[in-house]
Amino acid sequence: MPAEIRDRMENVLLTVRKRPTREMLEEMRHPRDEPLLGLYWGASLPEQSFFSPPPLHPDTIYVFQEPLEEMCESIEELEREIEITVVHEVAHFLGIDEGRLEELGYG
Repeated sequence: MPAEIRDRMENVLLTVRKRPTREMLEEMRHPRDEPLLGLYWGASLPEQSFFSPPPLHPDTIYVFQEPLEEMCESIEELEREIEITVVHEVAHFLGIDEGRLEELGYG
């Protein structure tokens, strides 16, 4: 990851969970029949302001282990999907939307 992006993410946690919680799925309005591989939970950089109060919880990138493992047939494929998932969620932190991510091949 480029240093200029990494430096901006010093207050963003990266954590692995087995699966998303029901609350996460409901908040995201994610279709139940589609696996959720990752999630950025927080305010994107464009939404953040010097004048905003500090958040109660740190911004967090979640990577969901079991859905990723279930969709991959090899360790190499799993490693690639984890990389794509993390890049996808970092992009949300940077303020890049789903449409642009699709264009970039990270949808």
